[in-house]
Amino acid sequence: MGTNDTGAGASANREYDRRRGHDEAKIRETWGDGRIGTIAVALSGERQSTVAWKSGAAGEAEVGRALDAIANEQVAVLHDRRISRSRANIDHIVVTCAGVWLVDAKRYRNKRPRLQVEGGVFRPRVEKLVVGGDDRRKLVDSALRQVALVQDVVGPASVHGAFCFVDADWPLFGGSFTVRGVDVCWPKRLAKQLAALEGPVDVVAVADAIAAHFPPA
Repeated sequence: MGTNDTGAGASANREYDRRRGHDEAKIRETWGDGRIGTIAVALSGERQSTVAWKSGAAGEAEVGRALDAIANEQVAVLHDRRISRSRANIDHIVVTCAGVWLVDAKRYRNKRPRLQVEGGVFRPRVEKLVVGGDDRRKLVDSALRQVALVQDVVGPASVHGAFCFVDADWPLFGGSFTVRGVDVCWPKRLAKQLAALEGPVDVVAVADAIAAHFPPA
């Protein structure tokens, strides 16, 4: 079946352009549309909240290229799918013979993702995703909610979550792990892992059902 659509990171790029345009308009409200306003825009650095969307779009595009490289009749790849009644999108969906993977691209430059486990013997075991020392368990919560939404659409085909970190501080050996059932790794490793899977899933039928329920963003 191959790649059903293109445009990895397209919605993030649109949001970046929208925010950049809004930021410029606010500057020109103060300094005008003439030469002074143009200079003010040029001298005003982009806000971090705006730049984050550009960086995120680049990360999504890189992950998208890695996944597109494995697309064939047994691996279908969908990018940037919209969730109805939600502001969230699913970055990438990969349908394989063994099931469906929802891939969330993340770009945290030079920060190391790791698994932190608390409890286990006398207390309930709690797994946390930590990135550069920051607790990112909410990312896992969001990924699992998306998994549940897609699972309702595809029926018996299993659905899994995955975080694909771009430009992270991965160790020379090992590094990938699973947190609360969600895989955490980098683009090439994930693509290699998904390309090697086998199973009975009807890739075309499942991908068509997903594409109909989650349209392009």
